[in-house]
Amino acid sequence: MVNVVPDGSAFPLVSLLLITYNQEATVAAAIEGALRQTYTPLEIIISDDASSDGTYAAAERCVARYTGPHTVRMRRNPSNLGISAHLSLLVRESRGELLFIAAGDDVSLPERCRAVVAAWLKAGRRPDLIATDLYDLDTDGDVHGVLEVTDLGSYKTFQDWADKRPHVVGAAHTWSRRLFDRFGEMEAGIYGEDQIMTFRAIMSGGALTLHEPLVKYRRGGLSRKRAWRSSDEFVARFRLANRNGLGETRQLIRDAEHVGVGEGMRVALARKSAREQYASAIFASASVGAKLALFGRSHDVSFGYRLRVFLYATFPSLYKPVLFVKWHLRR
Repeated sequence: MVNVVPDGSAFPLVSLLLITYNQEATVAAAIEGALRQTYTPLEIIISDDASSDGTYAAAERCVARYTGPHTVRMRRNPSNLGISAHLSLLVRESRGELLFIAAGDDVSLPERCRAVVAAWLKAGRRPDLIATDLYDLDTDGDVHGVLEVTDLGSYKTFQDWADKRPHVVGAAHTWSRRLFDRFGEMEAGIYGEDQIMTFRAIMSGGALTLHEPLVKYRRGGLSRKRAWRSSDEFVARFRLANRNGLGETRQLIRDAEHVGVGEGMRVALARKSAREQYASAIFASASVGAKLALFGRSHDVSFGYRLRVFLYATFPSLYKPVLFVKWHLRR
């Protein structure tokens, strides 16, 4: 029997794209959340990004026990792609009209897909992104209240987005396939895709927010604040974050050009881009003299940021005492 919605059409096939990477301890809960979804028809793709631990084996054990109604497919990448390239690949391989994003350390509540599809249908299938609030889950699995995200329904134009960047969390996002049909895949090397996809939606069919927590969002991952053990680890993380920022800036400008607001986006991101370009260039400079020359002439970047990044790139060992104290205070 086919489920039918009020306009006489069948309920849409949707896809839940669950990406994993070195999440052996949490992946079972994430997969259980996906498998317990009350909505059908649902396609679940569990995809591992070349984990070096037992994540894939743990995922296989979960799926082997499943006898429910959803279509479930497991796959793994032969080499690590990173978040943006991984998600872009799964969009190509999936079939759903709506694409639910999930990670191997978060947990989707059973009603997540049902509630989001209902909101999308009520809005006439117009929105290209639906966000929800999230439960704040610590590393031990305890909930610490609700994380509220921006009401995206109030964002109608590029200027709305540029004037006040929304607070969004990609772990609770659902995208329409139309966004990829219109804008194409995301550039590889980006781990913060949430602003990119939100911008795309605002400039297309719009976005909306359900102020209902439908995902348990685990503290951790790439975005959390950490106490670094060594200056080398700290600098490596800084450089990774800067490469992500550069990729995000390029993608946002490219997407903005696609919808005719490229110059406005360049202006909106000018300070961000200047910082990222400065950081990239100073680490690439071969000598202290070249770094000093770049420091002296980069007046479009604040003095404090220039100095801090110059020290990161030139004398990272200066931060060892500070990192040592922070590490022991957080233990």
